Amino acid sequence: MALAIVHTRAQLGIQSPPVAVEVHLSGGLPSFSIVGMPETGVKESRERVRSSLLNCGFEFPARRITVNLAPADLPKEGGRYDLAIAIGILIASGQLPQNSADGFEFLAELALSGELRPVSGVLPVAMSCRNAGRSLWLASENVEEAGLVSGLHLFSAGSLLEVSNHLAAASLITPALASGWQAEAVQGADMSDVRGQYQAKRALEIAAGGGHNLLLCGPPGSGKSMLASRLPGILPPLEQDERLEIAAIYSIAGIQEKSLFAGVRPFRTPHHTASAVALVGGGSNPRPGEISLAHQGVLFLDELPEYSRQVLEVMREPLESGEINISRAALQTRFPARFQLVAAMNPCPCGYRGDQSGRCRCSPDQVQRYQAKISGPLLDRIDLQSWVPGLTPEQLMGPAETSECSSAIRARVVSARAVQQQRQGCINDQLSVKELEQYCQLGTEQQRLLMQAMDKMGLSARATHRVLKVSRTIADLQGEAQISNAALLEAIGLRRSPL
Repeated sequence: MALAIVHTRAQLGIQSPPVAVEVHLSGGLPSFSIVGMPETGVKESRERVRSSLLNCGFEFPARRITVNLAPADLPKEGGRYDLAIAIGILIASGQLPQNSADGFEFLAELALSGELRPVSGVLPVAMSCRNAGRSLWLASENVEEAGLVSGLHLFSAGSLLEVSNHLAAASLITPALASGWQAEAVQGADMSDVRGQYQAKRALEIAAGGGHNLLLCGPPGSGKSMLASRLPGILPPLEQDERLEIAAIYSIAGIQEKSLFAGVRPFRTPHHTASAVALVGGGSNPRPGEISLAHQGVLFLDELPEYSRQVLEVMREPLESGEINISRAALQTRFPARFQLVAAMNPCPCGYRGDQSGRCRCSPDQVQRYQAKISGPLLDRIDLQSWVPGLTPEQLMGPAETSECSSAIRARVVSARAVQQQRQGCINDQLSVKELEQYCQLGTEQQRLLMQAMDKMGLSARATHRVLKVSRTIADLQGEAQISNAALLEAIGLRRSPL
């Protein structure tokens, strides 16, 4: 039979839709055509496959070869289909048994010598292949990544010849074992390194306890970046499903992040010159941006007013929905983006407005223009705003303070989040309006305090809801079943802009 069907997978966002490689040999002048919406990299596989087959000692059929990558309306790119096409030609030409590829999926690029080369985005393929009940063939370099998926039958080889010998039962290859998550020691920054800044530390603990967004404002050198870098150390470690989801995003982006193996949540710090596409993702074949790489972790924007306003505004929707949808003419892609925003900024262009030194010489107009770079709708989505004052010489050069370490703070955060999961099935930042009415009920006195704050501070409906969420988190950290006056007042105080 001159027809063979071999299975592989494409890449579409964090999804790996199945692709059937249909190879047909027919009479006529020798030719080799690939159809099914292939891009340039896929079309060039004709020469890679031809050379690989010849250099591995196989016969390249002198017939009309048609390769269809189905479904035809799904864009295909890269060299990930090379191995599947080569196996399909060998089966269609009778050089391999007809049913030898049944139950397998193939994903690798071919060198001209026939060696297998690794491809990106292997982890989503491995997860989908396991769910489909098939075994997966990969290049040896991709085994460690794919081995993170438990329950997957995985085969690796160094060349096309090794794969074909196994399929022909001439020389069998032992399946690779799943490596699993082998924890690696990651030395993180500790909260005990920070001197003073008790209010900012408290704000960080509350932000971690409920997944709230945070703005740190203060003069240069006061420790804003230092504080923000210690937030991952007080967040709960990643669960197994969260690790796989994040690792899949990093796999598509072609990034190896060793801290994921230790369960440390992502901490992304894009430069203020980053474009909107770099932040949210995009491109002709959409790739994840910084907000998706920070999924289930922290996105830290230092020097917030220095970012382009257009770049900052693209975060408004994913801050609410927890995902980003990228639309192109040919396809639509969704990337998860449930991140925790932490931003830092100076109060004025020179940075010393409000500092004890009194050296700020910025005019009111300069200060207003500087602060106006951040829109009101974006600030409305930031739950906590904390002032970070500069340290005095005595605080900086004096004897070391006895300060809480990150592990002690993290224990309280983990306990508070466990209470939230048991009570409502999510952390407080993800509560819907209906759930707010159920889990954030206020007494008569608390309602009066909140209405006064809404009137004096001009809080919007969104800001009011966020105050309720923060007060619920404060109560959870203190082990209180109901929101107390103290918890509500602290939440209102942390909502007050330090600018």
